[in-house]
Amino acid sequence: MTDMLTHLSAQAEARGADLATLRALIEEASELGAQRALERLGLHDDHAPRDMADLRELLSAWRDAKSSARRAVVEWFVRGCLALLLIGLAVKLGLGGLVSQ
Repeated sequence: MTDMLTHLSAQAEARGADLATLRALIEEASELGAQRALERLGLHDDHAPRDMADLRELLSAWRDAKSSARRAVVEWFVRGCLALLLIGLAVKLGLGGLVSQ
């Protein structure tokens, strides 16, 4: 993008355009484009900073929930494996008769 602007600036300057005027036009067009994008996203009013903060907070909470859920699944899997290991050891050692008495 910078290369294209540099090329267009050089081309306009070669045709006699004032470089300062061209830069001002590019800057104004960039600002207008940014404003349009924010309006399309609904982030053009005074509530936009709070909306963005709320979205970031929501995203952070979602990431924390995913991490907690993943951790809980791993913990239950490990507990299940350990329980199976203990049951296997009890059967191997013949401790099954102690449970039925």
